[in-house]
Amino acid sequence: MPQRFIEVPYEKIDPEALRKLIEEFIEREGTFYGVSELPMDQKVDIVLRQLEEGKAVITWDLKTETSNIILKEKSKI
Repeated sequence: MPQRFIEVPYEKIDPEALRKLIEEFIEREGTFYGVSELPMDQKVDIVLRQLEEGKAVITWDLKTETSNIILKEKSKI
């Protein structure tokens, strides 16, 4: 069975496109950041830090031709 998902290094993505991808992920996932709501810039920084630290990865789905951000602890990549 062919591989469906590939990991895309965040460093290879244009910074503006990466920010839009992260913002879309934040809005779609409704990620919980604690008791108080954080501004979007802070949420983007948190996700970017997770990518930099290798705690999250960007994936490309070859079947649907869509991208996603996945926490490594939840993925099987």
